[in-house]
Amino acid sequence: MTSHPSSCTESYDQRFEELVLFNAELECLASGFRWLEGPVWFGDHNCLLFNDIPNNSTLRWSAQHGVSTFISPSNYANGQTRDRQGRLIQCHHSSRCLTRRELDGSVTVLASRARGHRLNSPNDVIVKQDGSIWFSDPLYGLLGDYEGGRQESEQGPALYRIDPLDGSIEPMATDFDGPNGLAFSPDESLLYVAESGAPGSSKPHQYIRVFKVSEDGKKLSGGEFFQKITSGWADGFRVDEHGNIWCGAADGVHCLAPDGSLLGKVLVPKQVSNLCFGDRHNCRLFMCASNAVYSLFTNTRGLPTTDI
Repeated sequence: MTSHPSSCTESYDQRFEELVLFNAELECLASGFRWLEGPVWFGDHNCLLFNDIPNNSTLRWSAQHGVSTFISPSNYANGQTRDRQGRLIQCHHSSRCLTRRELDGSVTVLASRARGHRLNSPNDVIVKQDGSIWFSDPLYGLLGDYEGGRQESEQGPALYRIDPLDGSIEPMATDFDGPNGLAFSPDESLLYVAESGAPGSSKPHQYIRVFKVSEDGKKLSGGEFFQKITSGWADGFRVDEHGNIWCGAADGVHCLAPDGSLLGKVLVPKQVSNLCFGDRHNCRLFMCASNAVYSLFTNTRGLPTTDI
């Protein structure tokens, strides 16, 4: 049975109604961009960073100052996050690398090559509690001029891990057509990864996979089917304190329980590419939706991304 806890939510399970608020409305924070990605909350600066990929810019939003340019050019940055020390980690299409912006503003290249070849177009990134950095590397950013410029691929798509001690880069899974968003479960025993499909395929494989993480955090096993998003495809997502997966979709955000069942939806008028939790108590959901940024206060908290 379907119910509507609020004007912008649709519930398929009683558990979802405990995660949303009847009196919290969807807010459009900013619009007029091209294609947005990579939202990340900086609580110590009370602002949201996000990327307008075709406009080659990293932008900053705050309730006090609105939108301003944070980095331009951004080398067509896509997914981004913060490491355990609060530094900004970015995936870049045109320079085909992963970077870290140090606290003094300088930039360190963390990865540009793997398996003896240049990376493709790093897409999304997360940081484990042990400091290791995990990122997806599909072909999407090499295929056209809109999001960085056409380039030749030197290797297949893959999911990688950067070691926190020596900076070495190791492939964790190479059986993807198009790895995309990724997130750990609250205890980091599971890793969810979106398979967005092979570029140009008439029948692409598009679903979320789930892997088991080894006790030392250096290996994956499994990779089975977890869930398929039925409106559009799975792109970026985040996990809340209860282990629920909040995933971008064509009709908004789908909330999936740890067992894979669809609990409910946040209905957004544009396709949601990526999202994050932030603001006070980490309970505000920020959504990059096509050319606009939306937000919704929830009754759950996202997992923290830093130790600061």
